[in-house]
Amino acid sequence: MHPIPSRRRWVGLACAALCAAPLAWAGGYPDKPVKLVVPYPPGGPTDIVARVVAQKLQEQTGQPFVVDNRPGAGANIGAEAVARSAPDGYTLVVATTAHAINPSLFAKLSYSVTKDFAPVSQLTSGPLVIVTSPATPANNVQELIALARSRQGGLNYASSGNGQSTHLSAELFSAMAGVKMAHVPYKGSAPALTDVMGGQADLMFDTMLSSMPHVKAGKLKALAVTSSQRSPSAPDIPTVAESGLPGYEAIAWNGLLAPAGTPPEVVNRLNAELKKALENPEVRQRFEAQGFSAAWNTPAAYGKFLQAEVDKWAQVVKTSGAKVD
Repeated sequence: MHPIPSRRRWVGLACAALCAAPLAWAGGYPDKPVKLVVPYPPGGPTDIVARVVAQKLQEQTGQPFVVDNRPGAGANIGAEAVARSAPDGYTLVVATTAHAINPSLFAKLSYSVTKDFAPVSQLTSGPLVIVTSPATPANNVQELIALARSRQGGLNYASSGNGQSTHLSAELFSAMAGVKMAHVPYKGSAPALTDVMGGQADLMFDTMLSSMPHVKAGKLKALAVTSSQRSPSAPDIPTVAESGLPGYEAIAWNGLLAPAGTPPEVVNRLNAELKKALENPEVRQRFEAQGFSAAWNTPAAYGKFLQAEVDKWAQVVKTSGAKVD
């Protein structure tokens, strides 16, 4: 055998070190605080989900996971900030259904939700709930559709804002049911629900987190949930599909995205930690209290889900003619 020349030995060692570097780096991830950007104000459903996840990830990794609220522009400000961040796994965004809607709703976005991010995992899945005033003469979906058809101008529905899931879910319902419903956008769920309770708006498709306390207090009437299966948080409320509109489904979800180019080893480490966190009984219970179910999936599966959501809502936006304020 001939000894390896020193130059060849140096090159071989250097290559080995470079090849091992990503694995070693990922093995040490995270070794400093990780920022979870929430593109909504504190206290809302997405913020609550983010803080539950952040707490559990911090317990599991020993590093702080810090929630950074960056609301505005239909959740685009926070998403854009993360899309432009270093792809090192230390700045992430908690995405929502709005991020699947925005590509078709906004004429010009400064980022692409399917190209500028690396999918990590879905976090939650949950239905909206159709609510009306207790005085509304409709007690189920079939009666609601009949009521809309009986009125010359149809019904008017409130939403938490143009382009939100509370808006587009109603437009999908209107198209599938073949009824007229006029959209009345508000700046948030609270003022919208106030007008539904007062009868100024006929109905609303809203999150269970904000609606169900009013339902339980008798101030709102829940007709149906928008998921394909009944919600564990309210098993007595039927789905839209089973109560008069087969095939209807619209869910609200949260997921975690990293900037595109984040090393796969880091994405996989995050995904593994999320799987562990989302299987935790305490986390599941806290999500269910908000009307959500934990919804872990692989990065590839979440990427396919995200693309399917973008395609689905693009068609709804096109059909409804929805526009931003």
